[in-house]
Amino acid sequence: MADVLDQNEVDALLAAVDTGDVETASKEVGRTAQTDKEVHSYDFKRPERVSKDQMRALEGIHESFARNFGASLSGFLRTIVEVRVATAEQLTYSEFIYSLPNPTNFNLLTCDPLEGQVCLELSPLIIYPIIDRLLGGTNTELIIPQRPLTMIEQRLVACITSRCLGGLNEAWRDLVEVKFEIAEFESNPHLVQIVAPNEIVVVLGFEIKMSGRAGTMSLCIPFTVIEPVMDKLVTQGWLAYQRQSAAEDKTEEISRAIGATYVEIIAYLAESTITVGELLSLQPGDILQTTKPEGSEILLRVEGENKFAGKLGKHKDHIAVEIARHAEVEESL
Repeated sequence: MADVLDQNEVDALLAAVDTGDVETASKEVGRTAQTDKEVHSYDFKRPERVSKDQMRALEGIHESFARNFGASLSGFLRTIVEVRVATAEQLTYSEFIYSLPNPTNFNLLTCDPLEGQVCLELSPLIIYPIIDRLLGGTNTELIIPQRPLTMIEQRLVACITSRCLGGLNEAWRDLVEVKFEIAEFESNPHLVQIVAPNEIVVVLGFEIKMSGRAGTMSLCIPFTVIEPVMDKLVTQGWLAYQRQSAAEDKTEEISRAIGATYVEIIAYLAESTITVGELLSLQPGDILQTTKPEGSEILLRVEGENKFAGKLGKHKDHIAVEIARHAEVEESL
């Protein structure tokens, strides 16, 4: 049985309340509890399993992917294509599926060595203009059809998705060495169930613009897929790593970009001056005398700038120049 207070104890308690002892003690207890514990709101229907810092890191990774993917598409389609990250949010899988049009270009991707599958969706609003461009159209009076892709159209779109997967592999390389590959294609996203409907997924939305046309691309990553590497997505550590490797990455990108660029190289035998009258009287067999001794090195200029000096010769029935040294900047012909 619980203890019962007698009259003396009740009087003592009332006196303590009047003097403020009990109230002060309760306030101190309340302040201590508030100091030790912080209360956060939590929605069990939409739990945020990825922190804001980790979301920013994921967004930064895919901003780099968007730039490279846009450059790759521009070269492939021979027109300016802009790709940017439009949204980065956490949804349930069912919310993501019901936000997509039907039919659409819905691809299931494997991401070895990570377990599970990733979804890549390309909107028909940009897919059909790209197909029209590949087939020689102008996109001016193109009507977006409400039907699944044909076999020929799927083959053409595969040229785009393969470049997309290559860009994803490169963008994720600093985080984890992963290889994205297409496992299955579907036009109706409601028929695909890679995780439970209430499972949290990270959805990265991209905006693609090309020749006055615009559409979206969505990358859906279930939390269970990226959970093993979430510890690496700490903003401070990620930014520090990016600063360390930025110079090397840029050097490699620049070298790869300019490696296939053509430049003009001209070999100059000699330089001389004649009058206009002598020029008009020149005939086949005439000899032009220069001040350059026989056997002297000839100068090679790349895009009009002195680069090398070499010796004139012959290689496989062709006139050739053997490079002997680097030329001086102000070296005369």
